[in-house]
Amino acid sequence: MKKTLLALGLSLSAVISSADDFSSVKVPQFDVPEIGGGVGLIDQQKEKMIGEKVFREVHHQFSTIQDPWLEDQFMLVFTRILSQTQLGQPIGLIVVKDPQINAFAVPGGLFALNSGMVTSSKSMDEVAGVMAHEIAHVAQRHYSRSQEAFKGQGLLALAGIVVGAVLASKADGELGGAMMLGTQAALLDRQLSYSRNQEREADRIGMQFMYSSGYNPESMADFFETMNRATSRLSFLPDFWLTHPLTTERMSEARLRANQFPHVPLSNNQQEFEIIKWYTSVISDQANEQQLKILAQQKKYAGLVALSAFYLRQGDFVQAQQQLDYAKQMNNEHNLVSLIQADIYLGQNKVDDAYQSIINKQRTMPENRALAYKLVEIYIRQNKPKDAEKMVNRFINKNNRDVSGWLLLQQAANLEKENPMRTINVLRNRAEAQYWSGDEENAIKSLLHAQRLAKGNNAMTAKVDARLKTMQDERKLKI
Repeated sequence: MKKTLLALGLSLSAVISSADDFSSVKVPQFDVPEIGGGVGLIDQQKEKMIGEKVFREVHHQFSTIQDPWLEDQFMLVFTRILSQTQLGQPIGLIVVKDPQINAFAVPGGLFALNSGMVTSSKSMDEVAGVMAHEIAHVAQRHYSRSQEAFKGQGLLALAGIVVGAVLASKADGELGGAMMLGTQAALLDRQLSYSRNQEREADRIGMQFMYSSGYNPESMADFFETMNRATSRLSFLPDFWLTHPLTTERMSEARLRANQFPHVPLSNNQQEFEIIKWYTSVISDQANEQQLKILAQQKKYAGLVALSAFYLRQGDFVQAQQQLDYAKQMNNEHNLVSLIQADIYLGQNKVDDAYQSIINKQRTMPENRALAYKLVEIYIRQNKPKDAEKMVNRFINKNNRDVSGWLLLQQAANLEKENPMRTINVLRNRAEAQYWSGDEENAIKSLLHAQRLAKGNNAMTAKVDARLKTMQDERKLKI
């Protein structure tokens, strides 16, 4: 099953450094095949449909991190690289709660990143390298081109291999193995040789995307060499490494290719990455108290913030506040500090204090999803459902796959005691949260219940019927 991951080129990360000023440097010219330009509307719609199906399946099969602040940090990097392509609005980015080093992408612009990839990285540039390589796979339609190579085997079958292969890398490999039975298994041998060329192409084009978006292509070659040295000291190979067997030739090619780019200065945002890295380790249960205490004792800002988050998750609000106060002495303006402070107050039922801790910053940055959603939590605690709904809808209208947003809307709708549509709205919002979390069956049940309650209200019935039909049709897709 490990070879399955190789078959689809599921993951490749790199060590990259950001650059703020590179516009005056001449970029080396590389030949990027114009694959995307010839994609028809029907093919694009099919890829979007498949991407959304896998989006739901990943949420259903894996433990994913639902943290707006962290999701948005990675989305900033993701969209920065994606802007270098001809791809449209992506399906989304999922952070999987898994310590293994892995990542994958599928048609339609869905990208998934294991928390272990982040906690194993030395800079955000490494994470950017993962994204650049995988975005290159999608931009060059590697999976779609594989469909042509396998005559009659659809993209959905290939998407099934994606999910099955990732599942197989976990402890319960039989579940992934079961998904590989039948016609999908016949694809593997032919795909292996094809994917080697795809991997080289993704290396090459990924580096170009990295440079164009301000990251250092040399870090991809650095990553190869770092991992090559690390594996010599291990009794096993990381799943990530097994998906991309590294040859001396490939390492040399990566270094030579990276050296063709002008040097990109190191980023001065290393502290920000350390915050992201250690916060990820806390919410993915990869850090222990002793590790974080050592960092905090060294007066590391990231360690203090992470230790505060650690105690917060344990419900120890006194210790969480103490560590946060130490962090505030160094920097009181970081958004994550404000979010943790609000959560400490909410945990102690100090709702008004939570409101005061976040409102000014949220008003200054109304486009910030994490701050907005924290304020929405406070509005819900203050019994202000209309304010909550208005704020969440701004984000849901831009991304209807936002599970966190739908859960907040469900809570807000439940507060509207005088609204005759209250129960129906709760069911509709719950259905969306269930659906995009991969619980398609219960999402449809929720809408069927809403449908029964909406009888007699033509406008509401029409809305429920239309959404129900879409869900039922999309559920028929099997991977």
